[in-house]
Amino acid sequence: MYKMIVCDLDETLMNDDGSLSEKNAAAIKAASAKGVYFVPNSGRSYTSFQNDLATMGLRDQPNQYSISYNGGLVLENDGNRPMMVNAMPYATAKAIFEAGAANREAATHVYTQDVLYIYNPTPEDSAYLTNRGVSFEIMTTADFSMFKDLNVMKVIMALPTMPKRRQMRADVEQVVDPTEIAVTYSSDRYVEFNRAGVNKGSATVQLGEKLGIKPAEIIAAGDNGNDLPMLKVVGLPVSVANGIDSVKAAAKYVTTADNNHDAMAEIINKFIL
Repeated sequence: MYKMIVCDLDETLMNDDGSLSEKNAAAIKAASAKGVYFVPNSGRSYTSFQNDLATMGLRDQPNQYSISYNGGLVLENDGNRPMMVNAMPYATAKAIFEAGAANREAATHVYTQDVLYIYNPTPEDSAYLTNRGVSFEIMTTADFSMFKDLNVMKVIMALPTMPKRRQMRADVEQVVDPTEIAVTYSSDRYVEFNRAGVNKGSATVQLGEKLGIKPAEIIAAGDNGNDLPMLKVVGLPVSVANGIDSVKAAAKYVTTADNNHDAMAEIINKFIL
């Protein structure tokens, strides 16, 4: 029996416009009523999906949990209480940020524990974030010292093509030891950098251990490269129909529905209810 579902948000649970469907929300409530944990596991900040948690009946609830920043932060939803904080070393984050800031085409995001800052925001990226309820502060200078006393959870760059995202990774790995960072790609727009060993999968296992849930008792659902670490550590890895090829290859089940047609409801109805 499966005791926990961890689920990516954008392009998995959410429609392309960033909205949560009524069928998905109803299925999540039904799973919760059966005692199954439903845990958003997102690259985003927890602050950006509070309204969605409310729709699921999970906002501010004790003994309900969320994972943010690709595993950088694990929270109890009640009061958004941090349970596990996996921040980046300051020097590492600084070097990654400076590589991004040097690229005039990149919008470089710095996620602290509670606030997103963006250097060189682009109109397209800003619109994508705003549609998903993501608030952010604009950095007017590339002075990274403002983060000296803050937890930096991850640094990511928005770039328009995969070759450019791969080049950004190569640029970063010229200034940072590749063994010190975890690199993923998401939403067909971002290259993401976390501390080594920190990913959606490691946080899933951490939370499961806290709750006495074995990896074999967990379902993970995703669509993109940053979801692969969680798909590889759970008993039932699931790709939505719109998942990229590598995610489908890692999955034991691929939904018939895509993210715009209630894929999560399909998963819950098939494996939980």
